[in-house]
Amino acid sequence: MELRILVYIISLLFWTSCSSEKEDYVPITENAKLEFTVPANFPEPSYNVTLNPPTEKGFELGKKLFYDGRLASDGVISCGFCHIQDFAFTHHTHIVSHGVNGALGTRNAQPLHNMAFMKEFTWDGAAIHLDLQPIIPITAEVEMNETFTGIIKKLEEQPEYVKLFAEAFEDQKINSDNMLKAISQFMIMMISANTKYDKVERNEGSVFTEQESAGLELFKSKCASCHQGTLFTDQSYRNNGLPIDPEYNDVGRKRVTGLEEDIYKFKVPSLRNIELTFPYMHDGRLKTLEDVLNHYSDGMVDSRTLDPIFKSQNNIKGIPMTTEEKQLIIAFLKTLTDDDFLNDDRFSEF
Repeated sequence: MELRILVYIISLLFWTSCSSEKEDYVPITENAKLEFTVPANFPEPSYNVTLNPPTEKGFELGKKLFYDGRLASDGVISCGFCHIQDFAFTHHTHIVSHGVNGALGTRNAQPLHNMAFMKEFTWDGAAIHLDLQPIIPITAEVEMNETFTGIIKKLEEQPEYVKLFAEAFEDQKINSDNMLKAISQFMIMMISANTKYDKVERNEGSVFTEQESAGLELFKSKCASCHQGTLFTDQSYRNNGLPIDPEYNDVGRKRVTGLEEDIYKFKVPSLRNIELTFPYMHDGRLKTLEDVLNHYSDGMVDSRTLDPIFKSQNNIKGIPMTTEEKQLIIAFLKTLTDDDFLNDDRFSEF
């Protein structure tokens, strides 16, 4: 059975069975809607905000859940444990994610920003909707290793959660559906769109340096085929020529689709805040941006699913770049760092 179908079936089971039986909810208080604004240079969101409009109480609940270790079996590992705001909500001190009891995953924690504009989630696209995405880390043995039944039971025992769920949702219930919607309300508000690049693109007074301008032109010719548009990803899945790690042999997208043509393909990541989201690649094997560009120029390994974009008529693999060109591209990439987002108190734990 394909992994995405399995996730969907599991989600239905959670939503129908994991709900509170309690009747003693407090009356609903005023719950103001939050303004979800699409930046002028952004595309329309993929997430249907009208079906789960963010509210003050829903956002507050989602934030509390995001940073609460009760969502894990050990009571310690929260979503925020592997997604740290200072580093664009990544876990850059670890190559791969760390879970309960010191368990190690096989993939690097992805950054969290502009999630409302993404169509699928995780490195292999196993989650086809943002509301479903948390199911994977919450239930994975090497991550949070918990059940929704166990989480709901723990939340019901906390008066603060009883109050927050009642205030955030019309049905006032503590259940899996409301829990996942609250987390989504928190995440869809996490928009990173105030970088130097954005200010230049929106004609807001910023100007690129000579190096940054030269780097942008090189980026357009050498990188933008995959890292397209304002989101800096075409949201496709590609084999970018990484040598196969024999210890894990992560098959990538094939794990979801079951198709041989998808083996070793991983989702093209957004490059926003890329300066801070190291280490890089799905397994965190590359430490620096220089390492990444060196891989694309000289480190690719051929395979039957290597993306054709990396092959020439002479079957030369990679993207030709000089050392100087790499430094110029990196200068441009650093204009994608959003300090306002990284320091936004709305998203901080404390």
